[in-house]
Amino acid sequence: MTTPVVDFVKKYIESKSTRLHMPGHKGKSLLGFEAYDITEFDGADVLYHAEGILRESMDNATALFGSGRTVYSAEGSSLSIRAMLYLAVLYARSKGERAHILAGRNAHKVFVMSASLLDFDISWLYGEADGGITQCTVSPRALDRSLSEMKNKPTAVYITSPDYLGNVADIEEISKVCKRHGVLLLVDNAHGAYLNFLPENRHPMHLGADICCDSAHKTLPAITGAGYLHISQNAPDIILHNAYKAMSLFASTSPSYLILQSLDILNKYLSENYRERLSEYCLAVKKLKKRLCDCGIASLDGEPLKITITPKKFGYTGVELSEYLSEKGMVCEFYDPDYVVLMLTPENGVDVLDKIYNALSCIPKKAEITEKPPKFASPRVKLSVREAIYGETEKIPVSESLGRVFAGFNVACPPAIPIAVCGEVIDGDVIALLEYYGEDKCEVLKN
Repeated sequence: MTTPVVDFVKKYIESKSTRLHMPGHKGKSLLGFEAYDITEFDGADVLYHAEGILRESMDNATALFGSGRTVYSAEGSSLSIRAMLYLAVLYARSKGERAHILAGRNAHKVFVMSASLLDFDISWLYGEADGGITQCTVSPRALDRSLSEMKNKPTAVYITSPDYLGNVADIEEISKVCKRHGVLLLVDNAHGAYLNFLPENRHPMHLGADICCDSAHKTLPAITGAGYLHISQNAPDIILHNAYKAMSLFASTSPSYLILQSLDILNKYLSENYRERLSEYCLAVKKLKKRLCDCGIASLDGEPLKITITPKKFGYTGVELSEYLSEKGMVCEFYDPDYVVLMLTPENGVDVLDKIYNALSCIPKKAEITEKPPKFASPRVKLSVREAIYGETEKIPVSESLGRVFAGFNVACPPAIPIAVCGEVIDGDVIALLEYYGEDKCEVLKN
């Protein structure tokens, strides 16, 4: 596996050329990485008009993931999500239709922001589990029922899988449902780049998705901001041929070459013995989950590299358990009143698994906390997302918001799942959710 971007930058550093181009640090070191931080100049290629080293590197990634085309993102999955949705809108317009996306309600806030930019219609899918806003796994049967009941079929179905808790949707069967109904399948696979390298490939590209995004930095050894947009070999031509255009529409014209080098060297890293290392580590994590279960530490049964603990089962809130782990020198990925999420990769090593077990196995067990999170609200829609985003707004106490039109993003990242969506009318269920997750103010349209 070649590493053309890394090789180019190393040769450039060795040439000791006078840097009469951006960036302003000129390769002089403040933090230590500056010599490797270049820009798009002659020989360095242009990311979304790639014909040289970046094209070669992205071709390597395309082969690695088995897609029709894989395009780098230096701005994480957020950029790729916008591009993915633009391509769906472009596809709808090529058929003379207005774009309409049927989406799982636990979509990242970037999905909603994209609706304000691209002005597509949204219908929501709600999961069958009672797990609060973070849990919304859509089943193939429920999707088939929803599509069958729709008079006008959507342009695409949009699924978040794995979700923030590690739940994985049945993408293979969902893909079959989508094809049967003649709609695209888009997958936010930000947390699942590594699924391509499991002994049984579980990546959306392998399972029939038309387009998906990955955040390489979330589960692979890449630096923050490294991501991919993947387009299937079987996607409509208008989608395949407009991948670069879709990314460049929203991307910075100054992509980070540190991130691009990280993605480039990652191709080589993943093509060597990574599959074997990943397989062995997943088995070790599986054993840890069983050991924790045996000593009364309840967790969800999700993707291999997440441990999603349900601490109320043994008497703690997620906030309390997160504080306990922090005192033990461990910083978790995410916590809320109901869950604590620990994200692992082979880079953690096996010693960390023992450290987790030793910390959790000795925590004093208490009586179960029976309080459950409110179910996802399904409020009435008064305005489109775009109309609400561009309206004049004010912040008011949640307790005074009944009947007002929501126009903000009461959401933290992680997990960045909107509690309510812009343009919806706030009802009692929305207020209950906002209060449960600790929100005391919300942004609404002015009357």
